[in-house]
Amino acid sequence: MLSPSNSDLAARWSRLRSEKPALRIRDAAATLGVGEAELVALGVGQTATPLVADWRGILNDMPGVGRVMCLTRNEHCVHERHGRFEDVDVKGPHGIVLGTDIDLRLFLGQWKHAFAVREPLKQGERLSLQFFDAAGEAVHKIYATDETDRPAFDTLIARYAAATPPELKIVARASETADRPDSEIDLEGLRTAWRGMKDTHEFFGMLGKFKVGRVQALRLVGEDLARELPARSLRSAFEAAAADGTPVMVFVGNRGCIQIHSGPVKRLVATPGWFNVLDPDFNLHLRDDGVARVFSVRKPTEDGIVTSLEAFDADGRNILLMFGARKPGKPELEDWRAIVARVEKQAAS
Repeated sequence: MLSPSNSDLAARWSRLRSEKPALRIRDAAATLGVGEAELVALGVGQTATPLVADWRGILNDMPGVGRVMCLTRNEHCVHERHGRFEDVDVKGPHGIVLGTDIDLRLFLGQWKHAFAVREPLKQGERLSLQFFDAAGEAVHKIYATDETDRPAFDTLIARYAAATPPELKIVARASETADRPDSEIDLEGLRTAWRGMKDTHEFFGMLGKFKVGRVQALRLVGEDLARELPARSLRSAFEAAAADGTPVMVFVGNRGCIQIHSGPVKRLVATPGWFNVLDPDFNLHLRDDGVARVFSVRKPTEDGIVTSLEAFDADGRNILLMFGARKPGKPELEDWRAIVARVEKQAAS
């Protein structure tokens, strides 16, 4: 039986669904002023099964269920990748999946709640594992597909089902820390450290060392290292990569997960308010009005300069990173560099 507060939420959600039947659950949660996990939890005993917080066990067992669809999103972008879990490595609060198709960086300290969800459809059901942070926001979802071993997936769910549903405690997210004034940044020190990088993974440590925000650093460091471009430049880069077949890497993440596509992009489709990649194994849905700033960025490494396009929203939160496809120890693709140079030239003209 639902508590009085949950009964009220269930009634409000029911009314909202009747008014806007196509509304996604994330958007419904925002409209109702609750965490998405709170709406999922209303289905416990019917459509939702709470899972124990054994992230290492769940992830290590995922290879056994075959091909799935992994979904990671932030407020403005959805990244969907089909494939099989391979090379899962979980150590404490960090996890990594390095398969050919499923490529994830997991920040498990942010993972607080999980459910197996069975959404009824006209034919059958849509089965997924859904993971949420302390604020009830989804950090990662794994969906069964026609190529999934459904009995193995069901066995995994039964293995990690919570014997007693844990209490769902939703914690308000702390406000973002404001950047320091530009005048307080050691710009010459920042430029020297930036030019001295040997690996792109040093970037975040460098930002912390100089106590500089990410967009702030891109604004200040100088056009030889980072250059602001029109928001349309990101779409132009996708179009160029699709036209000439240049393989790319597309990173989309949130506080709990970064998901990566490596390979070509082919079918690009614009729909009202959205830019989409609709390929068989990779889908991307990018909200047009969410992209406030785009930068081309150059980071030195032992393999040479690595070039990226980086998109941010109006609050300075990263939406998407785009690179040329590459492996450690290999130089960057010249075709990708040419695409970025062409996009920069278009922006300057």
